[in-house]
Amino acid sequence: MLGSVVLLWLFILLLFFFIRVRRPKNFPPGPRPLPILGNLLQLDPVNPLKDLERLKRRYGNVFSLYIGSRPAVALNGLEVVREALVTHAAEYAGRPTHLLISHVFEGKGIVMANYGSSWRDHRRFALTTLRNFGVGKHPMEERILEEVSHICTELESSAGGSMDPQHLFHLAASNIICSLIFGERFEYDDPVILTLIQRNIFHKCNQLKEHIKKVVTKHKSSRTADGGSTFNHTQMVSLLLDLFLAGTDKTSNTLRSAMLHLMTNQHVQDRCHREIADVLEGRADASFEDRHAMPYVQATIHEAQRMSDTVPLSVFHTTCSDTQLYSYQLPHGTMVIPNLSSVLHEEGQWKFPHEFNPENFLNEVGEFVKPEAFLPFSAARMELFLVLVTLLRRFRFVWPEDGGVPDFSFIFGGIQSQKPCRLGVRLRSSER
Repeated sequence: MLGSVVLLWLFILLLFFFIRVRRPKNFPPGPRPLPILGNLLQLDPVNPLKDLERLKRRYGNVFSLYIGSRPAVALNGLEVVREALVTHAAEYAGRPTHLLISHVFEGKGIVMANYGSSWRDHRRFALTTLRNFGVGKHPMEERILEEVSHICTELESSAGGSMDPQHLFHLAASNIICSLIFGERFEYDDPVILTLIQRNIFHKCNQLKEHIKKVVTKHKSSRTADGGSTFNHTQMVSLLLDLFLAGTDKTSNTLRSAMLHLMTNQHVQDRCHREIADVLEGRADASFEDRHAMPYVQATIHEAQRMSDTVPLSVFHTTCSDTQLYSYQLPHGTMVIPNLSSVLHEEGQWKFPHEFNPENFLNEVGEFVKPEAFLPFSAARMELFLVLVTLLRRFRFVWPEDGGVPDFSFIFGGIQSQKPCRLGVRLRSSER
């Protein structure tokens, strides 16, 4: 019996020895991985950000993890993230192909596509087309302001009470991007848009793909296909999927975060309102150009973006070749995790790194400034500005009397969001 136990333990030790994970030479330090599981048991699956912060304190701003048997390197802090993703961007421009979300995009589009000539062509095409459609210009303002009028109508129906803004902001953000890429907006009770904004990301992507395929097929007869081109039906579907996802969840979650902080910081909301009233005076609508005359409003919007931290781990990258980061060697294909959350709350980069305060974006004389550490995943600047300026001009937002204690915690995910809360709505009748 004893001999059997000894042999069993000997077998387990030998098995562990032969399948143990071997760290590459000069690889960044990190916790010891287990065979097969790697470091998965050392990360909270609900929200790993605190665990990443703990590991950063122990191992430094560059450390390694094993996601199962696959090596990954976490980048923390402005200096490290900028060194890798800005200074040596081409070396870290690959995308992992083994993640669940990778199979949704199939290596197409822009966000999850690998760097190369095809990626550059499609990115250039997307930017040029968006500019031609008026993104950043007056035609886009008109689309946004039209949607804001529908938001105001919904909010007016809740004036004097409270409502959950999650659904409304998601519908509005989705409609703005739909008007751009599909050429139409939907009523808020339209089954099409209700299907497109469902919360299950994988089912949502499948439904989106089906809708986009119908739209692309409808317009396909108006162009002549080039059989050897990468500008094909599949690529167009993935590109439109990229644009829709980039233009909805992050924007709506930032708006919800902004409302939470404005409700609980009435002095900030009042100062924004005064600045908006002074600049707009008797004009009917705001313009994106007005931002230059509204430094405090700009600072408040950027601070809401910083605190909303919508994409805390950015998009995972992979190294395109064997590369060096400081004294460490990263083999070709190493997965790289940029911890943007660590930059947006980094000590020494912000006046108030862990609290909501627009002073983070104002200099000594009250002018708007954008610190280098402001690295949010791209969000719609014009959309956020026009929506929030219009809403703050017409409404006061208050914490509901029955709302309990404000909860500033997040629901972690690829796109992070505030926990749901109700929005108290009051009309500013004197401004109407």
